Order: sequence, then structure tokens, then C-alpha cells
Amino acid sequence: MDTRTKILDPARALEVARRLRSEGKSLKVVIGHFDPVLAGHARRMASLSDGSAALMAIVADPPQPILAARARAELVAALAAVNYVALPGDAPLEDFLAKLEAAELVRAEAADQELTRNLIQHVQSRRN
Repeated sequence: MDTRTKILDPARALEVARRLRSEGKSLKVVIGHFDPVLAGHARRMASLSDGSAALMAIVADPPQPILAARARAELVAALAAVNYVALPGDAPLEDFLAKLEAAELVRAEAADQELTRNLIQHVQSRRN
């Protein structure tokens, strides 16, 4: 399966959210930087994917990205626990999230920044 088909633009993400609601299904949304995708991200997504709702990851931009948003989206899409990945586009993130009307919203940006900081520190310590 080409996991890139899981990646949605904002309009398609909203369409998927509306369709799920109309079918009586729930949508769980996780917002993160995923820069880069690490084992901690995979564990988080697996723990959130309990079968009670479709899981959509929103790839938000960190202050100083290591990878381009599309590359991060492709990495997140490769996680089996994730049903959809959305790039929020140019609209303000909060507006996009409000329109999704998710049953559950998990903000993971701060945790993702910590994962990235730890990775950078680890790499730097290995150089010395």
C-alpha cells in the first residue's frame, strides 16, 4: 500500500471528518511536529489508536524544522496506527482544528519539541 494516499490537504481532511461524522464514526486528532518521526511518536500513536475512532495526525510546523512538512507527513503516514495525515495549509491551525470537529483532540507539539531536543542533545553528545 502506498501510505502517501493517507495524506490529505485541508479540504479533503474536512471532507473526511464530515463523512466520518455522517457515518456515526468518531475522529481522534493528534497535532504534532513529527520532526523527525521517532519511536516515541510511534508509541504515542499506537496508544491512541484503540479502535474506537479513526486517527488523524496533523503535521504542524515547529519553530525550526529539520524536515519539510511533506517529508514529515510521509513518515507519519507510514505508521500503521494512523488512518489519515493532514497538512493544515495556510489557514491558521486553530481555525482548521475547529472545523474538523474531532471527538478528541490531543496536542503534542510541546512533547514533540522535547523529543527533538533530546535527539539533538544525544547526537551532539556522541560527537564529543
